[in-house]
Formats: sequence, C-alpha cells, structure tokens
Amino acid sequence: MRVVAAKHQRLDPTSQAGLGTFGGVFTPSVLTILGLILFLRLGYVVGSSGLVRALLMLGLATLISVLTSLSLSAIATNRKVRGGGDYYLISRSLGVEYGGAIGLILYVAQAISVAFYCVGFGEGVASLVGGGERMVQLSAAGAAIGLFALAYLGADLATRFQFVIMAILVAALVSFFAGARVRWDPAMLDQAWSAGDGTLPFWTVFAIFFPAVTGFTQGVSMSGDLADPVRSLPRGTFLAVGLSTVVYAAAMFALAGALPLDGMREDYDAMKRVAGVTWLVDAGVLAATLSSALASFLGAPRILQALATDKLFAWLTPLGVGAGPRGNPRRAVLLTGLIALAVIAVGNLNAIAAVVSMFFLVSYGLLNYATYVEAVAASPSFRPRFRFFHARASLAGTALCGLVMLMIDPMASFVAVGILGAVYYYLQWTAVPVRWHDSRRAYRYRRVKDGLRELSREPERPADWQPHILAFTEAPTRRERVLRVSGWLAGGSGMITAVQLIDGDGASPAVRRQCADAETALQAELDRHHLDAFPLVVAAPDIRVGATTLLQSWGIGPIRANTVLLNWLDGRASATAPTLSLWYARLLARAARVGQHVVVLDAKDPEWVALERLEPHERTIDVWWFEDDSSRLALLFAYLMTRTEEWGEATLRVLVPVAPDAAQKVEASLRRRLDELRLDAEITVVRETEPDAHRRSTGAAAVFMPLRLEGMRLLHPAGQPMEELLDSLPIVAMVAACGDVQLREDDDDDDAGAERAARADA
Repeated sequence: MRVVAAKHQRLDPTSQAGLGTFGGVFTPSVLTILGLILFLRLGYVVGSSGLVRALLMLGLATLISVLTSLSLSAIATNRKVRGGGDYYLISRSLGVEYGGAIGLILYVAQAISVAFYCVGFGEGVASLVGGGERMVQLSAAGAAIGLFALAYLGADLATRFQFVIMAILVAALVSFFAGARVRWDPAMLDQAWSAGDGTLPFWTVFAIFFPAVTGFTQGVSMSGDLADPVRSLPRGTFLAVGLSTVVYAAAMFALAGALPLDGMREDYDAMKRVAGVTWLVDAGVLAATLSSALASFLGAPRILQALATDKLFAWLTPLGVGAGPRGNPRRAVLLTGLIALAVIAVGNLNAIAAVVSMFFLVSYGLLNYATYVEAVAASPSFRPRFRFFHARASLAGTALCGLVMLMIDPMASFVAVGILGAVYYYLQWTAVPVRWHDSRRAYRYRRVKDGLRELSREPERPADWQPHILAFTEAPTRRERVLRVSGWLAGGSGMITAVQLIDGDGASPAVRRQCADAETALQAELDRHHLDAFPLVVAAPDIRVGATTLLQSWGIGPIRANTVLLNWLDGRASATAPTLSLWYARLLARAARVGQHVVVLDAKDPEWVALERLEPHERTIDVWWFEDDSSRLALLFAYLMTRTEEWGEATLRVLVPVAPDAAQKVEASLRRRLDELRLDAEITVVRETEPDAHRRSTGAAAVFMPLRLEGMRLLHPAGQPMEELLDSLPIVAMVAACGDVQLREDDDDDDAGAERAARADA
C-alpha cells in the first residue's frame, strides 16, 4: 500500500498566537509531575523503602528525566516542531517505522495515564466521603467525563483551568511543609534512613514511583499549540524537572522526619496527616490528579491526530480531522475518553502505574536514541540551538531506560519491545520508506565512513578476501543471467556492481538523462529479481577508455574491485565471429593488467532452461583442477555458490586431469587439502590423455573452468581454444586469476608457514 504525506488539518501554530513557555510547557509538565504520586503514593514509597532507597529512586528517575530532557531539547531545537510531541521528534529522526510504532505506544500510555490519574482522583474522593472501591470508580469515571468536556472544547480553556489548579497545588504544598515543620522529629529521621524488615524490593516500588516524573514530556505533546516551540520546550521542560525534583526531595525528608515508616507503609494519606490544614491537602490531591489527567487528556489526542494526519495507519485517518482554527482533535479526544473509561474499570492504581512506567520508558529510550542518531550522523542539517547535550549522554539515556525496564519486569519489557517491533515491521510493509526527511541516511553514511576508516587501518590478509565484482551487463537480453551468477559467485559476501556502459559525452544533458534513466531501469530490474547488487551507468565518448578508467577507479578506500564478470562476447561480437572482438579482448587484458580476476560466463538459452528444470538437490557443480591460481579461485567461487539458496543442496565435484601412474597420489593429496579447507567435495580423476575429457561435465548443472588469457584468445589450460569446448558443456564460468589465490585461513600465518616449510625440508 503506497502512502503519501498529508497536510495537517490545523494551521501552523507559529502563524498565530499560541501557548507560551509557562502555560504550554511548564504548567502541564509540573502539574503532572507534582501530582498523584506526590500526594497519594510518596509516603508509601518512603515507608516501604526507607529514605535512602527512596532518594535513590528519585535520583535514578531524575537522571532519566535529565538525560531525556537534554536529548529532547537538542532534537526539538534542530527542526520546526509540529504537533505530535515525542512521536513527531522520533519519526523525523529515526523514520516513519520507529516514529509510528512509538507514537502508537505513547498514545496508549498517555490514554492509560488519564485513567491512572482519574483513579487517583477517585481515591481522594473516597478518602473524604467514604464508599470504598465503588466510590473510587464512580468518582474516577465522573472526573474522566468532566475532563473530556474540557479537552473537547480546546486547549485554551483547559490551560486556563490549569492555572486554577496550580494555585490550589501551591497552597496544598505550603500546608504540608508547614505541618511537617511542626511535627519534625530528628530522632524519627535517623530511624527512617532504612525501612528495616518492612523493605519491599527496590524495583517493585520504583515501578510505582516512576510515573511521578513522566510528566516532563507533557509540554512536548503540546508542541503543535506552542507559539515558539524551539524556545519554549527546553526552558519549560528543565524548569519543570528542576523544580519538581527539589519538591520531591524535600517532601521525602519532611515525611521521614514527621511520621514513622510503618504508618506510611499502610496509609496512602500520609501527607494529609502531616499537613497543617487538612482540607488543603484534600484539595491538592483532587487538583493534582485532575491536572495530571487533563494534561494527558490534552497530549494523547494530539499524538493520535499527528499519526492520523501522517496517514501511517489507514484506520486512523478519520481521527486526523481537527475542529476550529487550531484544529482541536475532538475525534481523538473522544477515543481517548473511551479508553480511559475502560481502564478505570480495572481500578488497581498500582497495577496501572507499572504499565504506564513501561510504556513511558520505551518512549524515553527511543527519544534518547533518536538524538544519538542525529548527533553521531554529523549531518550538515543537524544544527540544534540547544548546545548542552552530547551523543554519549543520549546513548547513556537509551541504555539506562532499557536497563530499568529489564529490572522492573523482564517479561513486560520483552512484551513492550515486541509490540514496538511488530508495529515497526507492519509500517515497513505498508508505508513508503521515505516520506519526509529523517536522519537515518546520514547515520548510516557515518557508519559506513567510520567502517571504511577502520578497515583501511587493518592489514588485509588472504583469509579476509571477499569478491567485489564488476558485472558488465551490456546485453539486456542476458543481463538477468550475469547478475544472478554474480550473486552466486559472491555467496552473500563482498559487493556486486551492475555496470552498464553508454556511448556519449557524460557532460551532455541528454546523455546525463539517458544515464539516469538507464540506472533507474537497472535498479528496477535488480529489485524485480531480488538481486543484491548496486547499479552503475557510465558514459564515455570512448567506451574502451571509459571501461579501463572504471576498472582502475571503482571503489573507495580499502574497498576496490577485484573481479570482473562478463558474458561470453558480451553481445559486442557477431555470434559467428571466430575470434573475440577487439574491444572485448582488450577489456579482459586490461582487467588482468590492473590486478583483477576475470570470470567469463557462457550461458546460452538451452543451458539456462535445462538448469531451471533441475531440482536443487539434483544439481552438480564441476570444478576442473589444474593446481594453479585459477583453479583455486574457481574452487572458491564454487564453494561460495553452495552458500546460496539455489545451490545449497548441490553436489560439488572436483575433476583432476593427471597422468595414469600418478592418479592415486594426486587424489590422496587433493583429499587432504580439501579436508584442511573444510570443503565437502567429490574427487574425480581424469586421464590427461583422455580424448574430449571435458565431456565428463556434460551432465553437470554448472562448470568452473580455469582460463588462460593470451593476447586475443581465451584458452583452456591445456592450450585448446575455449570456444571449441563450450558447445558440449552446460553453463560455464571461465575463471582467470590474476595473482596469488590462497584458500587456507592460515596461509599468511608465520607459524603455519614455518611448519609447512619444515615438513617440505624433511
């Protein structure tokens, strides 16, 4: 299914008055952080873990927040930020697949967060009026419906409502800290450093506490409604993280010095018991939970709207429609409300907290990784205005999120990553790979560049040799064959370049267009046949000069062409010509002179049809062995063929022409060599004097024959013109090695060489 980019329904927020740093980023972020966990679970965390471990949890959670905030600030100030928050930033850095996957997960996490905070609101109501679990759920559902109405009307009205909540929250905190000062007991604080026998597992409690810090990305979710997201996002986020960390640390000390741990472990109303004015804390609980739920109610639908307007999932497209001048995502708000009501039915706040933690950790890990990719790629377009970040810090944030996920719940981590992977591959199958600019290409370019540098610093050993093949595909009718054979010869290693030469001046616009069209067609053919090769079209006024230049210049750094593959006569000579064309012979000669191996393929129509009729297990590959470099290279290519799917079940046979009196000795020596090389092959001894010995390969599926290049002729090792043998053989790959070919991994090992020399002397 082909997907095209869609225009956002809402207007560009920079074109009209939007939310500022305080109202659009700081307020929703800090109200979400200083919310449910602070008022209803912080006493439980301190009582269950002790002050030291509670502070460690705060430090770990804050470290994740700070590292992610650094990454967020860098990536947010590098591009024009539109709606969608984390989804937008990740998708424009790591691409449509990762962005779509994390966008869907993050939406679900925030939609569940609405229910999470509404359940907290219900607990606050139940503590005031009683009524148990039924009251919790009814109050939570009522809160969700009321917040739905606010979110449905728009972000501006909801933001004004948050300022009222902020005032109530501040009053509640003042009341709490004033009461803690009155109840302060240094002796109780000394006893609170450790929870003693009542200590719960660190990661169990951390999973409940971590949602406390997840609110710092709420401002990012509102990015599409900000007047100046590049400036507001970093400032508002760091202010929210810094202030909330101070408040949480102070609250932990206040609780530890005011109440015994045993009491906090069993009572979720610890802050209420400490506060000087009890009803202010009750109001703070209700206000904090409502504000957090409202922030999630505003953020989640905007993520879903961004996904819908990008048309990543066809079934989400109707949810991209916005209402009003700012494109309020009312349809997405409705869906979010339905999800929240469904989750409220579960009612278990601690269980919901663990799920929320896992989803947010996944999104934070990917946000850090997206920044790492941007920074390491060193693309000229990566110019963030926020300078206080480092690629290693972003990578550390990714690793830390992954480690915390595994420590909290390995199985849930695998499930979360599995969901992410499933959506990723779904988008790979259904979405266009490139629909907007992202940093994956620059990142991969950087990896290739660094790899080439590392490769050039290491000495090349014979055991490291891999075929880098220039496959000349001049004749269109036989192009598929030479390309498929190239893939067989490479055996999944090395690199293959499909070369097409064009007569003409490469500086001419018409010739350049011809080259571009030819390369596009060549790439399409490679894709159609699933061939692992790169296309290259070269234009030159003189084809001979162009080919020679290409042979010498192809490659970069340590990667250079080492093998040339051509069809027999390559379509440039008449089928009835008794000798090779001048151009063809010179190309082969030049390839040999510049140090490249040569493979000439003879694959006529009847031979190719016969090959296609053979089942994989019925195929035999014959290698003619003359104890020379060309024979060794032919054997290596034959082995590489057996690593491909088409030839994985084929039988490898080595045919050795020898004198009758030396047959047993030669066969035994070759058998030992094949065993040393770990090659499974049959050995067939052929008498040197046997007439038409090459006919032994008539029944093979493919034949490798060593080749001698002498002037204008291609010769069999015995001196016979090669064209005299081809009519009676199946597909033939004639191999002429240029230089030494070693098959053993230890051929360049000094100790192994000395050992062989000693045996020879003996």
